[in-house]
Amino acid sequence: MQLKHQPIESVIYDSDDSILLKAENLSKGFTLHNQGSVSLSVLKEVSLQVKQGEGVALSGKSGSGKSTFMRLLYGNYRVDSGSIWIKHHQNWVDLTRLEPHELLEVRQTTIGYVSQFLRVIPRVPALEIAVEPLLELGENIDTAYEKVQQLFIHLNLPERLWSLSPTTFSGGEKQRVNIARALSVDYPILLLDEPTSALDESNSQAVIQLLQERQAKGSALIGIFHDEGVRNQLCLRELTFGD
Repeated sequence: MQLKHQPIESVIYDSDDSILLKAENLSKGFTLHNQGSVSLSVLKEVSLQVKQGEGVALSGKSGSGKSTFMRLLYGNYRVDSGSIWIKHHQNWVDLTRLEPHELLEVRQTTIGYVSQFLRVIPRVPALEIAVEPLLELGENIDTAYEKVQQLFIHLNLPERLWSLSPTTFSGGEKQRVNIARALSVDYPILLLDEPTSALDESNSQAVIQLLQERQAKGSALIGIFHDEGVRNQLCLRELTFGD
């Protein structure tokens, strides 16, 4: 499937080939229909540029717009104004202009999302949940399962759980399945929503090591981190959101 690539204005993009994402002047508000249709402005003209291997932490008080900004970058929310340029297979596309099927293609190979929570399907084993993104890309089935099994081992997920549905897993076990699922694909851009919130120190370090390896290979990380120690190991820059 071929995306409709948009032209890049030279005034916006320089010749730096290391840039992977550039969000320009993003604004987003919501209408509270159950509260008299009150309009609530959450973000106003927020911009961010991220390069290969960089880590950028989104910081600010609860309700300041961090999660909204992440959802805009992933296309879960549509912007009110602004643009989100993503380097997709060496071509630039504006996420805000993509059709739904085009957005899904970008998500398959270019921009991954690690949420705090795993959507669990009853009776589907953890291994099958984690391997799904690779199989959808046409990866050899044996290679795909081997890759996910190695991720499970690195993340200290007991082998006795691999064939079980995560419905009854602890929060930390579910989070590790979710991380393995996201890291099974070599996404150039990773969005991280408190990826270690349910993990102890040992398992947090296992996740950090995997993410640092991705950075060393050129992946850019953009994330919300409740743990200052995790944030400091992955990010050299912060984008701070106001009240």
